[in-house]
Amino acid sequence: MTETQTPHACDDHAQDADVVALLMRQHGDIRNLFDEVEATAGEERRDAFRRLVRLLAVHETAEEEVVHPFARRGFPGGEQIVEDRLAEEKAAKETLAALDDLDTEDPTFMPRLMKLRTEVQEHARSEERYEFTHIRRSTDVTNLAAMAKAVKAAEAMAPTRPHPGVESGAANAALGPVAALMDRTKDAVRQAMGQGR
Repeated sequence: MTETQTPHACDDHAQDADVVALLMRQHGDIRNLFDEVEATAGEERRDAFRRLVRLLAVHETAEEEVVHPFARRGFPGGEQIVEDRLAEEKAAKETLAALDDLDTEDPTFMPRLMKLRTEVQEHARSEERYEFTHIRRSTDVTNLAAMAKAVKAAEAMAPTRPHPGVESGAANAALGPVAALMDRTKDAVRQAMGQGR
């Protein structure tokens, strides 16, 4: 029997020179990781969920730092499109933070994971339809490549697990591991874009 496992974010070293292609590939990786979390149990499920949390945090933060600022000013109606996406992201982040406090074997984990999956998939479809299409039409290959480079930097520099060594639910909640991971991702993106802090 061969084991199928979704790659860790950035493990494939794909040479994405187009931010839209890169983000679409990440959407596929996220769908695959949801499948993997659902299909496994025990330590395998915990590992798949940690990878899912990491990829979601990196992906959403990179979009907030790279894609949304461009969309706001890059095409007509961009401001409203971004506001709609941010509202979707806020709901998904709240669900993700609640899930991150649970053990993957908790009986409420899978129903909450399904809620998160629905929120994330609806958000991804809206991004692809309302934001990504306009981005491709509104800029050139140089800008698409520059944005992709910043997103790849975030993938490469974000830690695999938020706050390693802090396993208790109370400590994780106090430290806000998802928020901390997103903050480190913002720093990586800004550094890649030459903005500093």
